[in-house]
Amino acid sequence: MLNEFKAFIARGNVMDLAVGVIIGGAFGGIVQSIVNDLIMPIVGAITGGGFDFSNYFIPLSSKVTAQTLTAARQQGAVLAYGNFITVVISFLILAWIIFLMVKGVNTLREQLERKEEALADAAPPPEDVKLLTEIRDLLAQRPAV
Repeated sequence: MLNEFKAFIARGNVMDLAVGVIIGGAFGGIVQSIVNDLIMPIVGAITGGGFDFSNYFIPLSSKVTAQTLTAARQQGAVLAYGNFITVVISFLILAWIIFLMVKGVNTLREQLERKEEALADAAPPPEDVKLLTEIRDLLAQRPAV
């Protein structure tokens, strides 16, 4: 069983997945910073700072009298629906940014492929191909024996 596990781990697709997860985590940090440090302050300025719903909650205990979610959680059970709303909105913004980034990368990739195809079409054939074409044409012109 140990040998099977080693074979499983040594496969390329498992290693590719591991690299993808690590790079995805690092990329997630970059995108999260874009959302939190660049997009959210702009949205907050546009909405007058009313975008943060994280302190909206419903106390589930009569002991809860605090006005902030952190303090309320220390006093007892709360239903933190505002935090959920904030996380959902952040996710939607994050998903939109990732969509735009992937779309941009795909557009660049298509443009590069078109340029490569245009260069391949415009490039003259190599000398050996020209020589073989001439030989073929000469053989085609010979009378049949």
